Amino acid sequence: MMIATSLPTPKFPLPTLTDIEAAADRIDGRAVKTPLLESRALSDKLGLRLLIKAEVLQRTGSFKFRGAFNRLAAMSDTERAAGVVAYSSGNHAQGVAQAARIFGVDAVIAMPGDAPDVKVRNVEADGATIIRFDRFKDDRDAVARPYIEAGRTLVPPYEDPYIMAGQGTIGLEIVTQANALDAVPEIVIAPCGGGGLTSGIAIAVKALSPATAVWAAEPEHFDDTRRSLEAGRRLRNAGGHTSICDAILTPEPGVATFAVNRQALAGGAAVTDAETRAAMRMAADYFKLVVEPGGAVALAAVLSGKLDAKGKTIVVVLSGGNVDPELYSRIIAER
Repeated sequence: MMIATSLPTPKFPLPTLTDIEAAADRIDGRAVKTPLLESRALSDKLGLRLLIKAEVLQRTGSFKFRGAFNRLAAMSDTERAAGVVAYSSGNHAQGVAQAARIFGVDAVIAMPGDAPDVKVRNVEADGATIIRFDRFKDDRDAVARPYIEAGRTLVPPYEDPYIMAGQGTIGLEIVTQANALDAVPEIVIAPCGGGGLTSGIAIAVKALSPATAVWAAEPEHFDDTRRSLEAGRRLRNAGGHTSICDAILTPEPGVATFAVNRQALAGGAAVTDAETRAAMRMAADYFKLVVEPGGAVALAAVLSGKLDAKGKTIVVVLSGGNVDPELYSRIIAER
């Protein structure tokens, strides 16, 4: 069942290429300019040219550090002194916790009870205070509200112009790095939860390479952006489903992120957990990269044929590598 929501006006001006370039300046020297990798063997096997944007090698093991650091860097000294609060299944939590540690800011993070242990441990290691909640029963905004009312600044996972601009720095790097490889990407595809990553990338890529098509990849049953793009309005995910892709299980697209995505994205692709596990193994085999389930869905879309890229040059974003060792070992052992 498709559950429709309204198409409200974003509460802030949408980011531009200028905002993304400013974010790139702020995070320079802090965030990693992750490599754009290529395996000729895999490209030949698939009948296309595949380039991998390895955000698994980013600080905290996920692209989320980019947006979190950009958001805190843009805050005033007074705002930082009052502290921040965030909610996240793990990767955004880690990005906020580490950015807060760098700036000396007190951070409170609301994390779902089923968040992977490795992500919880990393957040705690950076000194943030964790509050647990049930992702299927609790309203995460309500969990964070008392801390906002007490004066802390909310650092949301995607619905924020500085977060979107920070993630958009990946798009700047993709275009520059592809040019250095004498490649012009015909398609860029990235994992999508609330839409901050895809919207940021799309703003940068479409400004610098207008002919490049940008796609979103999501888990099956959590493909709210794909369905929303087809419907032309925001649709919520129906309840009752689960997925191993914990990092991108959001209830619906963001208001601002969808305002960008509905104009800039070419479409979306949904993949099964089995296809995601296969993509994780392929990333290990051909690129020697550890990728978490949510970070592998874009590669899964290509490998499974859900996105037809035959004969084309395509950039796939591997967005995160924070996966519990026990789960990862089981998935890699499946053959």
